[in-house]
Amino acid sequence: MLLGKVVGTLVSTRKDEKLEGVKLLVLQRLNVDGEPHDGYAIAVDVVGAGVEEVVMYTSGSPARQTTVTDRRPCDAVVMGIVDTWEVGGQVKYQKR
Repeated sequence: MLLGKVVGTLVSTRKDEKLEGVKLLVLQRLNVDGEPHDGYAIAVDVVGAGVEEVVMYTSGSPARQTTVTDRRPCDAVVMGIVDTWEVGGQVKYQKR
């Protein structure tokens, strides 16, 4: 699993029919300290995340193992909204 911050949405009127009806999000990848890291990802949202939320996502073949993404041509999926995380006893992020 990876961490990302939702920085936008993506709308595509022309796409593979298997992607019809899915919400696509633009994610800024984050490191364990919550800092931007290594670019962006486009992910299918299966949990109802919104802009500015920090999320857990995965990519590659595991992204196609949710109920929503099964047999769909996607490479990343948001599968959780982060409430808090800590590293070494120090809180790195707390949802407002």
